[in-house]
Amino acid sequence: MTTSGSRAFLLLLLLLPVSFLSHLLYYFLDQKLYQQKSHPDVPQRNISILLWHWPFGRSFRLNGDKCFELYNISRCFLTNNKSTFAAADVVVFHHHEIVRGLSSLPLHQVRPASQHWVWLSLEPPVNNANLTQLNSLFNWTMSYRRDADIPIPYGKTLLGGDGLVFQAAQNRSCFVSWVVSKYQPQQARASVYRSLKEHIPIDVYGKWNNKPLSNKKLLPTIANCLFYLSFENSQAKDYISEKLWRNAFQAGAVPVVLGPSRSTYEALAPPGSFIHVADFKSTEDLAAYLKHVATDKQAYEKYFQWHRTHRIKTYTDWRERLCQICVKYPSLPAHQVYQDLESWVIS
Repeated sequence: MTTSGSRAFLLLLLLLPVSFLSHLLYYFLDQKLYQQKSHPDVPQRNISILLWHWPFGRSFRLNGDKCFELYNISRCFLTNNKSTFAAADVVVFHHHEIVRGLSSLPLHQVRPASQHWVWLSLEPPVNNANLTQLNSLFNWTMSYRRDADIPIPYGKTLLGGDGLVFQAAQNRSCFVSWVVSKYQPQQARASVYRSLKEHIPIDVYGKWNNKPLSNKKLLPTIANCLFYLSFENSQAKDYISEKLWRNAFQAGAVPVVLGPSRSTYEALAPPGSFIHVADFKSTEDLAAYLKHVATDKQAYEKYFQWHRTHRIKTYTDWRERLCQICVKYPSLPAHQVYQDLESWVIS
């Protein structure tokens, strides 16, 4: 080998480790960037969620990896086994059981510093009492409200309809129906109902008038009506319950809504899908409009045009709601504490 050839060979040997190291460094940097670009809604480690008590005593099976099996949410594990408290990343407490004394907070146990507590309620503020005793305990809120740390609405509107005009049932024998179990005369919905029934017939069902409907009969009964009174028991921020999403939309009746503002319904419900009580100066005007729409096929079918471009999704399984914690987990504030929970609830 010539002198120049030996020098070239030695130079190659010296450069090889540098090249190798540079490629190795590039690989690790690239992997780090890839992880940073990965979907922010996917936890980078397993998250364990302990449900301290089932809301209203209605339980579901939690064996196996339910979040992945049912909702394709990975690394998210649910349990209601209280013995796992010390190892849980998140502990969820439903307000109803706490305030009613049906369950107590584990204040006597040592709470891990990294553990987060979630206050859960799907009720409006008027039904969430004794909140001051819960100050400085909870890190995150879980509610129907859009500004909750973990929003879990009763239903939501999605883009993507069937491209077809929804065919409303013909020859309905019922004009308007209303299902109500807890009727209270002082509520706004009761006042509107009493006034409205003076102008149009309203078929009322529910425990209040001893005409309860089973789950099997609920939607078929409402489906026989042109309109449904989706009247909330409280006019509260973002509070739109199953009275709209299930009772009206799934039954195929046009909802007459009473609840939050029209702008809230416009933001959350399918476009052009409802009639808002607040749009009318009086219940007499509202009744006159309903009569007009009922006799004008084109005007009535206008309230079903949204099926061409949108669809709705309802939430009924507590497991699906709980799995949403893992979806939000990477973006939730790690060191937040609600010093005044009541202020947030009533805001």
